[in-house]
Amino acid sequence: MLQNNAQLKSLIDKLWQNFWEGGIANPLTAIEQITYLIFMKRLDDLEAKRERDAEFTGEKYVSRFTGKFNIPGSKESIDKNELRWSVFKHKPADEMLLHVQMKVFPFLKTFGENSPSPKGRDGEGFFTKHMANAVFIMPKASLLVSAINIVEDIFKEIEKDATEGGHAFQDIQGDVYEMLLSEIATAGKNGQFRTPRHIIKLMAELVAPQLGQRIADPACGTGGFLLGSYQYLLTDLVRKKDPVKLQKDEDGFERAAISAVLTQKVKTILDQSFVGYDIDTTMVRLGLMNLMMHGIDEPKIDYKDTLSKSYNEDSQFDIIMANPPFTGNIDKGDINEGLKLPTTKTELLFVERIFNMLKMGGTAAVIVPSGVIQNSGKAFEALRKLIIEKAELKAVIAVPSGVFKPYAGVSTAILIFTKGGETNKVWFYDMQSDGYTLDDKRNKIAESDLPDIVQRYKERGSLSGAEGDRKLKYFMVPKKEIVENNYDLNLSTYKEEVYEEVVYEKPNVIFEKLESIEAEIQKGINELKQLL
Repeated sequence: MLQNNAQLKSLIDKLWQNFWEGGIANPLTAIEQITYLIFMKRLDDLEAKRERDAEFTGEKYVSRFTGKFNIPGSKESIDKNELRWSVFKHKPADEMLLHVQMKVFPFLKTFGENSPSPKGRDGEGFFTKHMANAVFIMPKASLLVSAINIVEDIFKEIEKDATEGGHAFQDIQGDVYEMLLSEIATAGKNGQFRTPRHIIKLMAELVAPQLGQRIADPACGTGGFLLGSYQYLLTDLVRKKDPVKLQKDEDGFERAAISAVLTQKVKTILDQSFVGYDIDTTMVRLGLMNLMMHGIDEPKIDYKDTLSKSYNEDSQFDIIMANPPFTGNIDKGDINEGLKLPTTKTELLFVERIFNMLKMGGTAAVIVPSGVIQNSGKAFEALRKLIIEKAELKAVIAVPSGVFKPYAGVSTAILIFTKGGETNKVWFYDMQSDGYTLDDKRNKIAESDLPDIVQRYKERGSLSGAEGDRKLKYFMVPKKEIVENNYDLNLSTYKEEVYEEVVYEKPNVIFEKLESIEAEIQKGINELKQLL
């Protein structure tokens, strides 16, 4: 969809450039401010549509823009209609900036206060709760005006694409937001970085979540894994109901318009299905708005350190997909009592946390750094033993180090395990290409192992009679052999490398060639001497 719309991409690039030139150079700050503007526009458009629909059907509808809004820190109130995007965008620049800062943005922060959907402990919606400390930063009126004009053009282009291209407006809007998020191209604190969306799609295909299951991510960032699960669920519903509507996307995965099966019944189930946590308040807000942009009105994403003593939601979830922080340590005194590994390393504790969060029979797909699968340290081995002896470790997929560029060049693996199952054999796959170049540019290429991984994983049961050829990309390894190797899960420990035999020429032939070269050199020297 979006990748084929050059005009839309150009507008998004222009929006980023305007914020950069306007003095907002931090990508996270810029994405937050852009998101608020998109939200203001989206809220007005949705309310206008609901008002039109109610007028057409004759049903009564009370708009969010009906009545008065009491301006915080002031005795003044304002007609809510004045807070609509379609109204304030016509104001003079300086007046509009003050209006948005002092009136529109405080109103936006109350979005969700009266929602019947999930609430935080204090009774308010998660969006309202985490917007409490949000700040609208706009250095000058001219930047706000130009940004509003570009957002208007983006929505016009979405409307045009929806009409001419036959794509659902909701899908394209979500793609636009994903593209904005992709601009966050710097590693965050504690080894956080954005997981490529095609890797998320791969992991969703492998764990195959089902409607009604509870799905979580204990370190969710912008909510990419939750969104990946959401899109898989909706595509799977289309696959079961009307498979002709499925299309292959640029990464070779089937995808359907998310609005195709989004009935009120399905929506009600989905609104209760996703739970995310993060320790970065900006990421929590971005994650909330990311899911809301894709059609989940009240997602449950909360600010919480899931490794700390305050977390107490073990054995609650059917599916967990995650890419937890790879580096860092937690203070020993802060570690949750339920985490038993003898370590303070977060990359180990997060995998144990994920194991604990799963219900019996629940499945996880988690990205880990290569050290987790092969390091000989006591805690590393104890973690591997846990997911082999207390779960069914289904698969270890070795991921090439370039997959996370330009954020990081770390080598990783994807672990898939089901809590409470029994490990007999473990399926290994040596991913060599993810469909993109493995350099900093990450350009799209034709070769990709991702569709093959999904197919081979689903067919791995056919290897039960034999382990498979260990010279291939994929094979089975018996649990007994892994235990004998101190629970080592490094693919190269078990893979049989194929070495091409190099045939050298016989020594007398090599000497003859050297003598011939020497004679040629001597001949050249003699010819030069004759010229003197």
